[in-house]
Amino acid sequence: MSDETRPQLEGASPDVERPAGSARLPGARREGYTKLPTGPVGIEPVVVSGPDADAVGSWEPSTTDPIEDNTRLAPWALLAAVVALIASFFVGWGIPVAIVAVIAAIMSLRRPLESRPIAIWALVLGIIATLYSGGWLVWAAMQPGTFG
Repeated sequence: MSDETRPQLEGASPDVERPAGSARLPGARREGYTKLPTGPVGIEPVVVSGPDADAVGSWEPSTTDPIEDNTRLAPWALLAAVVALIASFFVGWGIPVAIVAVIAAIMSLRRPLESRPIAIWALVLGIIATLYSGGWLVWAAMQPGTFG
């Protein structure tokens, strides 16, 4: 190759040179990266909210009563289980309600404030309703000419 066809390499301009004493960026080759791949990022002031940390005195809890969780899931699970059980005596399409009742009963058994006897009844009735509804669906599927 002649000197005319060889590419000419120029040195880096002053705005991309690394200042003396700067840290090497990770992943760089021998020379290191000379410029960050992103532009400058604006810095917003940090707004701190909350109680004054320099206030004199100790922290005291509020005097208002704590919010009580009065919602109960076990009665709703029992209601869904009874409805699903009644529906499962006549038709098998009550199985979604029975599954919801079983899931709600299991969730209420895991909660500490729920009535365990109600949740257990809901679970048992929900399982029975699921079995009855499943039996109806199996019986309907076995009937000749039902599915084609």
